[in-house]
Amino acid sequence: MTNNRPNNRSMNTSRNRLKRRFYRRGPDYRFGDQASFDEIRTTFGFKTITLGAWVDKQEQHIAANLVYDALADLTQILSIPPVAIGLRGTLNLAFGSGGQAGVQAHYDSSQRTLALAKNAGGGALAHEWWHAFDHYIAKHMFDKVSAHDFASALWLTHTPNLSHPLNQQLDALFRLLLLDSHGLEPSDYFKHAALLDKARGTQYYARPQELTARAFEWVIATDTHIRNAFLVDDVLGSELARQGGFPGETIAAETCLATSSYFRMLGAALYRQMQ
Repeated sequence: MTNNRPNNRSMNTSRNRLKRRFYRRGPDYRFGDQASFDEIRTTFGFKTITLGAWVDKQEQHIAANLVYDALADLTQILSIPPVAIGLRGTLNLAFGSGGQAGVQAHYDSSQRTLALAKNAGGGALAHEWWHAFDHYIAKHMFDKVSAHDFASALWLTHTPNLSHPLNQQLDALFRLLLLDSHGLEPSDYFKHAALLDKARGTQYYARPQELTARAFEWVIATDTHIRNAFLVDDVLGSELARQGGFPGETIAAETCLATSSYFRMLGAALYRQMQ
C-alpha cells in the first residue's frame, strides 16, 4: 500500500512557508483574537469554505488570521460592507483544496470558487476576487449572459445595460482600461499586454478579464493607508510592472478614481439596503 501522508519534515516546511511574514499595515480588526474559517464565512458572506485534507490545525489558525485580515482590508479599501465579499452568498472559498498545479490561486467560474494554494496563495487574493466579481457582475450589466461569461470580456462584444448608475461607472472603467481616449482603438495598456503575450507565445495578458484584474490589484496595491502582502503582492516595482503589465502613468490616476468611485457607490447602496 502506498502511503500518501506527508512526513513530518514536509509538514513543517509547509507550515513554515505559511507562517512567513506577510507585511501588513492597517487597522487591528481582531484585537489579538484568533480568527476561524467559520467566522470568515459568516463575516464575509461566503456560501461555503472548504479546507484541504492536508491543512492541519496550526495551518488553519495561521491561514484564518491572514485571510480574515486581508479580506477586511479589502472591504476598507473599497468602502463596501464585509458581507459583500461573498457576492450575495454565491462565492465559495477553498484553502489548500481545489487548486491547480503551479498556480498561486485561481477562480473557477464553473464552481464559483476562489481557491488559494496552501503554500503559495498569499499575494493573489485581490486579483482572484476581482475575477469572481467580474464573473458575478456580468448578469447585472448584460441582458444575455452564459454561465462562464465575464463582464469585462462581454463588454468588448456586447452592448451593456447602462440604465443603472453603477453600470455607467463600470462602463467608464472598462472604457478607460481597454480603449484609447477616443474610444476607437485598443488602449496602450492593452497594446503592452499584447506584446507580452507575443513575446511569450501565449494568450493571457491581453485578455480583458486579466487586464481588469491586474488593474484592480494595482489599485489595491497603491492604497496609501493599507498595505497587505497577503492580499496583493509583487505588483509595484515588479518586473511585470516594468514591462507594462499594469496601468501606465497616463491612466494611473483615472484608474484609481474610476475604481474607487464605482465601489464607493456600490458600498453606499449596499449599506442603505442593510439599514
